[in-house]
Amino acid sequence: MLFTVLAFLVALGVLVTFHELGHYWVARRCGVRVERFSIGFGKVLYRRFDKNGTEWAVSALPLGGYVAMQNDPPAHATQAQIDESFNHKPLRQRAAIVLAGPMANLILAVVIYAFVGLLGAQEPVAQIGPVPEGTPAAQAGFQAGDRLVSVDGKPVDSWLQARWAFMDALSSGGELEVGVKDLLGREENRYLTLPAGEILPDGQDLMAKAGLMLRPARSVVQEVFKDTAAEQAGLKKDDLILRLDDLIEPGITAFVQKVQQSAGKTLELEVLREGEIQRLLLTPQGDAKAQGRIGAQVAMDMPMTLVRYGPIESVERGFTRTGQTFWFSLKMIGRMITGDVSVRNVSGPVTIADYAGQTARIGFIAYLNFLALISISIGLLNLLPVPMLDGGHLLYYAIEAVRGKPASERMMLVGQRLGLALLAVLMSIAFFNDITRLFS
Repeated sequence: MLFTVLAFLVALGVLVTFHELGHYWVARRCGVRVERFSIGFGKVLYRRFDKNGTEWAVSALPLGGYVAMQNDPPAHATQAQIDESFNHKPLRQRAAIVLAGPMANLILAVVIYAFVGLLGAQEPVAQIGPVPEGTPAAQAGFQAGDRLVSVDGKPVDSWLQARWAFMDALSSGGELEVGVKDLLGREENRYLTLPAGEILPDGQDLMAKAGLMLRPARSVVQEVFKDTAAEQAGLKKDDLILRLDDLIEPGITAFVQKVQQSAGKTLELEVLREGEIQRLLLTPQGDAKAQGRIGAQVAMDMPMTLVRYGPIESVERGFTRTGQTFWFSLKMIGRMITGDVSVRNVSGPVTIADYAGQTARIGFIAYLNFLALISISIGLLNLLPVPMLDGGHLLYYAIEAVRGKPASERMMLVGQRLGLALLAVLMSIAFFNDITRLFS
């Protein structure tokens, strides 16, 4: 629990601070006086002032941060004080300052994705398992063992990349061209027709529903102990288990359970050894009242590939991944508004904190990818034309550009009330979804 909270607070602190740094940096470039830059809220624990008079503070509640600018000049202000006030800046500068926060989040996502590309990560090979009959994949001719090499003309190197490439088509439907390499090494294109699927946080995996599932990890012998059933059967290190009686390519759990349930029984065993299939007879030791054992250590065999790119390609992929994620998220919001996608996909702080903890436990790369995704979400959310958000201010500035003068106080008051109501509804939905997931 504590680890999850810490992972969430670190994520929130980094993302919100970077957002506010965007506002701060452009404000300073435009000559606006920044009175305070605070990391956190509440009681100030540490502060210092820079040469421009900005107070840099660390506050008690680590739930984000804020930038306080001089919006209007003080009474009896000099011309210099008037010139460094936000509300006295030209429209284009005010819009740039507001836009800088969301853009900073999108830039951060690009940097993170580029950094992950440079670091590289071991990911499962995009090889599919058994294809259920009647599924779109079966109708398109996919077979167990096919390796996905491209989706819609774009190469994929791993299962995670393949899932990402499929995401839009799985939700909206349509025909998708998929390049595959079969077990014999032959490459061909197959055309997968997908129905529109409803994305639900606790619903069926749409890729699995289409008939495409990652090939399960198989069992491989790591060590054979002396004077055991495994040695007597002829098992050797690095043997890949192809079949154990009625189990085809069993995973570790299925293999162990079968052995434990078969004390004293002779089982047919097929293994792949140095490219050739060997057929053995294996009799687990033990009697009917005890669990069977064979005296061998078995591990998981999951084909992995190192996904890593050079500096230029990493940056290109950073921009591409950020743009694709932003556009897909925007379409999802639009489909929620039209009712094509359930609002159950809206997540609140509890769910986000849970994901922060889960990804941090998986590893550094997974946590970085999580940070990039949430950074894009923060950037997109703040760009929505909702009063109270950055996008709402940009909407007012667009009205000002058209009218030639700022929006009226009445218009802004109505907008603020409407924006507050929309945010309250959104937060209520998010908290309701969090509580539902927590107790379901």
